[in-house]
Amino acid sequence: MLLALVLSGCGQEPSRTVADSAGARLEAAAETAGIVSDPNAPLQGYWARDTDRVCVIATEKTARIGVSVDYGEDQGCAASGTVERSGDALKVAFGACKFDARFDGDRIVFPAEMPEACESLCTGRASLAALAVDRISESRSEASTLRSTGGRSSAGKLLCAN
Repeated sequence: MLLALVLSGCGQEPSRTVADSAGARLEAAAETAGIVSDPNAPLQGYWARDTDRVCVIATEKTARIGVSVDYGEDQGCAASGTVERSGDALKVAFGACKFDARFDGDRIVFPAEMPEACESLCTGRASLAALAVDRISESRSEASTLRSTGGRSSAGKLLCAN
């Protein structure tokens, strides 16, 4: 009899779904409260911290990314390229300068060690290493207005233009 009861329970799904579990509800509440970042947040937008700026604009194929770092007279970086998102990883390519960055939904962080090819994007002692920016806006139009201020590219160049 006991064996029949045990076997009758096999193959049945639990009455509660994972989405309705206490853990899932807690995670959803944390995202709503802003304690935990939304992993599905859009990447497009305008990002900044201090004098570091990043723009991302989604296109049909690959998103455009632009970066401007301005530390004052002859100390800055400017770059334009592409970015591909895979979960929380970003594959960034500024021409020969290619690296993986992190994205947590509210923040983009470049690696602390950058490829040598990235040095040509900067002047003086400025670097793209460990650049970290926070989301300012998800607006495509705002992101499209980011212009270079530092680095070797001409000042005023739109960094996320197609």
